[in-house]
Amino acid sequence: MNGCFGKYIDVDLSREKVDDYPIPESWYERHLGGRGIATRILVEELEGGEDPLGPDNIMVFATGPYQGTGAPGGGKHAIFGRSPKNNTINESYAGGYFGHALGRSGFDGIVIRGAAKTPQCLVIQNGKVEIVDADDLWGLDTGEVEEKIKARYKNVSVSSIGIAGENLVQSACIINDRCSSLGRSGWGAVMGSKKLKAIACAGNIDKPVYDAESLKKDIRQYVKYIKSREDRTFFGETGTINHVKLYSDLGTLPTKNFQEACYDDAVKIADVGLAPILVRRGTCAGCPIACKRVVKTEFMGRPVMERYGGPEYETSVAFGSLCLNNNIHAVCLANQLCNQYGLDTISTGCMIAFVMEATDKGLLSEAQGAKWGDAERVIELVDLIAKREGIGDSLAKGLAHFAKEIGGEAFAMHIKGQEVPMHEPRGKVGLAISYATSPRGANHVDGMHDHLFVIPDTMPLWGVTEPVDVFTWERKPEVDKLAGDIMSFTDSMIGCLFLNLPLAHPEQFEYDRRILRDITGMDLDPKAVALIGERNVVIRKIMTAWDGYTRADDDLPARFKAPLPGGPAAGRPIIHEEFHAAVDKWYRLRGYDAYGPTDEKLAELGLKELQGLIRRNR
Repeated sequence: MNGCFGKYIDVDLSREKVDDYPIPESWYERHLGGRGIATRILVEELEGGEDPLGPDNIMVFATGPYQGTGAPGGGKHAIFGRSPKNNTINESYAGGYFGHALGRSGFDGIVIRGAAKTPQCLVIQNGKVEIVDADDLWGLDTGEVEEKIKARYKNVSVSSIGIAGENLVQSACIINDRCSSLGRSGWGAVMGSKKLKAIACAGNIDKPVYDAESLKKDIRQYVKYIKSREDRTFFGETGTINHVKLYSDLGTLPTKNFQEACYDDAVKIADVGLAPILVRRGTCAGCPIACKRVVKTEFMGRPVMERYGGPEYETSVAFGSLCLNNNIHAVCLANQLCNQYGLDTISTGCMIAFVMEATDKGLLSEAQGAKWGDAERVIELVDLIAKREGIGDSLAKGLAHFAKEIGGEAFAMHIKGQEVPMHEPRGKVGLAISYATSPRGANHVDGMHDHLFVIPDTMPLWGVTEPVDVFTWERKPEVDKLAGDIMSFTDSMIGCLFLNLPLAHPEQFEYDRRILRDITGMDLDPKAVALIGERNVVIRKIMTAWDGYTRADDDLPARFKAPLPGGPAAGRPIIHEEFHAAVDKWYRLRGYDAYGPTDEKLAELGLKELQGLIRRNR
């Protein structure tokens, strides 16, 4: 099939062996790439119940059709496996340049199994793969690792872990190119458990495409189209950090550990506050927008260096309003430290905000904990978590574990063990369905954000033509299910959401349809796109069923069922009965019983070979 190499790398670190992992052509036809192919591999290779930090767990680095072609958004790639956050399937996506390099390596992805006895580095160069010793890299931060590896191998992109991953911190992540994070899911700890310090990748192998000349022409036209749309170019002009003030005005900005949703000092940690220390814009491979921020400043006598980029929306809120911290310099240093150590900024910020509330409530002493707004203590806690020192050792086990340890479960903001991202569902209730039902735990990119649907013709190609109110439950299960399928398709194509989220716009859809046809030869209409996306949503639910998750686990933290004190969403708690009625309807729309997809639903989706894999009535 065009648009792929037809194989992954199969790396067994325990045996120090590298083989090819052939992918059936039918998988590409039904699942496209990315999420679909990676999840099929996991369903084939795992049984459920494997220790996420044990040698039986498998990590899958995945690309899709866009990677390696120069198509806008093709700088991203994904990683899948069993996560220490939720003890079941999870996934992360990152930009930068690693995805493009992997897309030109001669392989569509990497399957990593086993665990090495000593630190190792995987080196991929134009179809050749080797496992090399990495003793001298162990203990270094991600920037130092990249410097050493690039001095040895030409033109490589580097994906690595810092000391947080080495120390098996549950919220450790993998960092690409010093400042692009495979976050949320604890992959840094998984990689650390396998003693795999880094992956270096370079390639100039052209993957087979259906129509190379048409692809070049359509990419040029697509770039021109993107640059003509203000709703895309503003990401480059202001960065995602622009949303801090916007969401505060909308009453959906997580503040004071989700006790509030408006922040008086929002402008200080938004794009306006960042402007005096903004050096330039950063970007990913093949992207005409350049939404990343690059900053230079200092805090507590510690330099914030350009090489580690700068904070985006989630980071600025997690270390800012969530902790009542209005110091943008502290936010930037916290962001840099997380990039150096390999820590997820959302999870780390959530844990620090929890510590502040626990201190406020008397569950922690002031010496152990932190006061609201204490910017210096924010930095100290980031250091302690990565190094597993003092209170950081307990926090390194994750928010759910720490909250139970000190008796603070009532205000621990996580779902299925994964900390809640920086979006407030009381101001957009459809998001609550996404949060509760996502196999990943709390996640903001598996379904709908209601405020995007308040205008007509949001997704006309799939019949969503009327505006949807942010506070009503009416039509939310239907729209969330549909939005989840379309986003799943994007995650299988592995396009950037900032570029491809308007996939529902007819003109945007036409560009993506043409580019995908040029690459793969597949000419997909809206119905086919939704079908591929739905298949790739459903497969993940098989694995969560293996790991004991059922409908009963799809719920929200109690705090979201209490009213906010101010802002547009004030006095509008998520009503327990209304919420669960919406989730029940979402299950029916998806063809799920309490465990996951019925055999009838799998047959309807063309996945008969997966029938019988869910073990029910346990």
